[in-house]
Amino acid sequence: MALHCQEFGGKNYEASMSHVDKFVKELLSSDAMKEYNRARVYLDENYKSQEHFTALGSFYFLHESLKNIYQFDFKAKKYRKVAGKEIYSDTLESTPMLEKEKFPQDYFPECKWSRKGFIRTRWCIADCAFDLVNIHLFHDASNLVAWETSPSVYSGIRHKALGYVLDRIIDQRFEKVSYFVFGDFNFRLDSKSVVETLCTKATMQTVRAADTNEVVKLIFRESDNDRKVMLQLEKKLFDYFNQEVFRDNNGTALLEFDKELSVFKDRLYELDISFPPSYPYSEDARQGEQYMNTRCPAWCDRILMSPSAKELVLRSESEEKVVTYDHIGPNVCMGDHKPVFLAFRIMPGAGKPHARVHKCCVVQ
Repeated sequence: MALHCQEFGGKNYEASMSHVDKFVKELLSSDAMKEYNRARVYLDENYKSQEHFTALGSFYFLHESLKNIYQFDFKAKKYRKVAGKEIYSDTLESTPMLEKEKFPQDYFPECKWSRKGFIRTRWCIADCAFDLVNIHLFHDASNLVAWETSPSVYSGIRHKALGYVLDRIIDQRFEKVSYFVFGDFNFRLDSKSVVETLCTKATMQTVRAADTNEVVKLIFRESDNDRKVMLQLEKKLFDYFNQEVFRDNNGTALLEFDKELSVFKDRLYELDISFPPSYPYSEDARQGEQYMNTRCPAWCDRILMSPSAKELVLRSESEEKVVTYDHIGPNVCMGDHKPVFLAFRIMPGAGKPHARVHKCCVVQ
């Protein structure tokens, strides 16, 4: 079981990071996890290093029924058998069992070097070698800027960063294996198209700042019906009068505006989405199904895979109907993001055509 966390320690990480270690230790020793007798936990807690800090946390829990699992040592370039439970935190740069990078500073919009990057680990189970990549891409800084162009400037920045990660994990330094990339991609719906669709018969009012003449608010009103306000748009406000459109039939009518992954259609595959947008949910514990009116709801949290990983997943689907791609806690407050999960079986020997290449079965 692989669990990828972003923004570990929360937004106030300097004050709350001290609670993380206690949480992790309690999780590893809990009754619910007692059948997982091996674990690897990698926590980027080194917030004092602006150059390296990503606030990513990657957890890997190995069930007792799995007899032989190997993890790749990127420094020694060989697999090592996994035993026991180990936690790595603070400085992960010196840990040979993973690769971690913060995106180069010139990738960051608005010149703020925030906590965005990726952590990669490599595993071998049942003759199948694959990478698991924890990722956090850039958000939309302003709804108004996102609305100006289609695709938005932010979409272009995410495209560049995701391309950087994919190029890194398939470069010439190591043998190529299947890979799963999952985390907070911050993918957004094409804002201009969504607004035009939601407000087809509306008239737009532009509000400008008195001193700078900068646009600070857009108000969309119905042409009739007493000029009812349908949508208000500000830098951090997306207030649409009918939230049900994002929940009806899991919001699938809006999937046509989810376009950011199309650039990578030959490199990344995703199972069909059948859950509502995963962000931005209310952080009020009493409103587990309510979206905040800060951003247009979107499928930010995703599980993507390489073409060869797709074959691995769909091969198990053909053997037995066991593949599930869904979200967690639909009626429960889980923070502003709903976690997304993918569950599937790897059939014994599914990777045997590649076993010679990956040398997975050799204990080193």
